[in-house]
Amino acid sequence: MFVGRTEALDRLGGLWQKSTPSLVTVRGRRRIGKSTLIAEFARRTADHFISIDGQAPGDGVNNRVQLKSFMEQLAMQTEVPDVAVKNWLQAFSMLGSSLPRTGRVVVLLDEISWMGGYDKSFAGTLKIVWDKMLKKRDNLVLVLCGSVSSWIADNILNGTGFVGRDSLDLVVNELPLSVCRAFWGAAAERTSISEMLDVLSVTGGVPKYLEEINPSLSSGENIRQLCFTREGILFRDFNQIFNQIFGKKAMERKSLLRAIAYGSKSAAEIAEAMGSERNGHLVEYLTELELAGFVSKDSGVNPSTGLPGRTVRYRLKDNYTRFYLHHVEPNAKEIESGLFKYDSLSALKGWDSVKGLQFENLVVSNFRSLLPVLGIDGASLLSATPYRRAKEGATCGVQVDLLIQTKTTAYVVEIKRRDSIGAEIAAEINDKVKAVGFRSGVSVRTVLVYDGMLAPSIRTEHMLDFVIPADRLF
Repeated sequence: MFVGRTEALDRLGGLWQKSTPSLVTVRGRRRIGKSTLIAEFARRTADHFISIDGQAPGDGVNNRVQLKSFMEQLAMQTEVPDVAVKNWLQAFSMLGSSLPRTGRVVVLLDEISWMGGYDKSFAGTLKIVWDKMLKKRDNLVLVLCGSVSSWIADNILNGTGFVGRDSLDLVVNELPLSVCRAFWGAAAERTSISEMLDVLSVTGGVPKYLEEINPSLSSGENIRQLCFTREGILFRDFNQIFNQIFGKKAMERKSLLRAIAYGSKSAAEIAEAMGSERNGHLVEYLTELELAGFVSKDSGVNPSTGLPGRTVRYRLKDNYTRFYLHHVEPNAKEIESGLFKYDSLSALKGWDSVKGLQFENLVVSNFRSLLPVLGIDGASLLSATPYRRAKEGATCGVQVDLLIQTKTTAYVVEIKRRDSIGAEIAAEINDKVKAVGFRSGVSVRTVLVYDGMLAPSIRTEHMLDFVIPADRLF
């Protein structure tokens, strides 16, 4: 099924209004639906679609294998014969000569980093063929797509040969909660928001994972089948995607994710947690994880000065990854042997603490759904990120789940998912307001986004400015 992505499809569709061909890069987390998006764009708007995938890394895969696969796929979709080529100049030239002479054409080179990772001249050769041949074809959109976003950034977006040549750099993120509901189909009306949140706490808004949901089953049974059986896609997928994206470097990247699995940290704090030094390589690895869609880099605006925050904090934004590291990986041997017994999420060791983090992630990722509820014009938005200040001297520490700031108003957002949420939460939020120390001239509003049984007095006594149940995000 294809749902959502309206804005992305509109931006892609707008490329046909140009009088010149377009070079597009598409980046995002593996399984996020990048290829599906381009296929849907082509289905809706193009007359011809050619899609060629890079071969996944593995034993025996090299540049010759990539060239052979490229030509086999090209021959399957065009009238070009399946012939052996010696290099990428020949391969791309064959692609250019095979394009239909009339109509709109979309060409997708998928997993481009796999395709070009064995030849240092790959990007330069593609640039030559684009300049000399492909960009002379009217009504052409060439899409370079991949999960190793750092390769696209280094070789295409920031590569000297391609500067100024790309028409659109599209980053594909998780689906918003309002769209995720569609994966329950007709059963959505009979399924509680709390049960959907249980599943989304594990899957996030990743389309491939949501497609695996059986709406007829309970959230608990869906999670058991997906995560805690050796056949389940979410039991296998973590190692598969990390090995495919990072190869021999996968173990280092996993260690970084474990360091932030319980909360955001600065680079220095991550280095301390890992027992290593903070250096350029650490920040480089974190940037790779950010580009790959697993980590968010938060700084925002300093509420006391109104200036950009100086401390960058790295947050594990991928719900599946956190759930896997906490609850699947430690039980992998028992799951593999069929001995692990899964009863419910609440029975998992440490679930109560992870449950809150997962809900926070969902709300922070969907903060734009809060803006109309809070009466915020998106154009006036300065920042919307989690905020944390460590204790330093006489200055107390404070942590805000989500701090939304405009030029005139700050919204201190507390995000809670508990069976029971008592009136004391209002005092906690107001204490945070005092601790933050906002600059003069800024109004402050208090916000609670929640899932659970709420103490009636919070509403009846108007303890907070905004009290937003989770179903408003759907």
